[in-house]
Amino acid sequence: MPKPKNTFSSWRHRLAQRAVHAAWAWVQRTGSVTADHPGRFRFGALGEATRLAFPLGTVFGEPWIHLGSHCIVGEQVTLTAGLMPDLDLGPDPILRIGDGVVLGRGSHVIADTTVTIGSDCYFGPYVYVTSTNHSYDDPHEPIGRQWPRMESVEIGPGCWIGTGAVILPGARIGRNVVVAAGAVVRGTVPDHAVVAGAPARVVRRWTPETGWQPPLRTPPPVPIPEGTTPEQLRALAELDEQDVARLAALEAES
Repeated sequence: MPKPKNTFSSWRHRLAQRAVHAAWAWVQRTGSVTADHPGRFRFGALGEATRLAFPLGTVFGEPWIHLGSHCIVGEQVTLTAGLMPDLDLGPDPILRIGDGVVLGRGSHVIADTTVTIGSDCYFGPYVYVTSTNHSYDDPHEPIGRQWPRMESVEIGPGCWIGTGAVILPGARIGRNVVVAAGAVVRGTVPDHAVVAGAPARVVRRWTPETGWQPPLRTPPPVPIPEGTTPEQLRALAELDEQDVARLAALEAES
């Protein structure tokens, strides 16, 4: 037989749940890192309205990390400059992140040598960017004990880096490039390209002479007209397919 519901116990559980959620929200707000509230971190530059969400991943070498303004760094994102903490890396920044960059939850940016991420780049969760790779030249020495190979990484402005993508040492990614989820990128990627696969290859590219090749299979999205109110958007969301068809027919007749 089902046990009788204990109303008092259920009420206490809901109250405790709300208290836990409220406390965690307070911890997240208080633990986030901004230019006004950097906590123990001393970044070389931390721009206006940039926020590193709490809990943070591993962060070290922050004097050689420069973050631009209006960046969003998700939870558990690792940002490192240098092979290990407490190294003197010289006068110049090692990791440069431009304005308006979004780094998705759980991403890693490992800058043992210079890594540059241009403005307005958007990273999905769990992206891995590294300027260091293991070496295995000596067949008798454990790979983890051999001195790694390092090569700088550049990601141009306006790129979209999909979930789980890996950007390897020496990568040079151009402007407004789409890196598909799970792609492994090495070498040079031209501007306005879409790359996918492991290793990644160009699957689509735009040039002024030919446009997108191969051609896009879907029409471009229609931007929301200026001056549209939230109430109007909610009303549009409630329309069914027949309402949308009637509105389209009226627009075609006008």
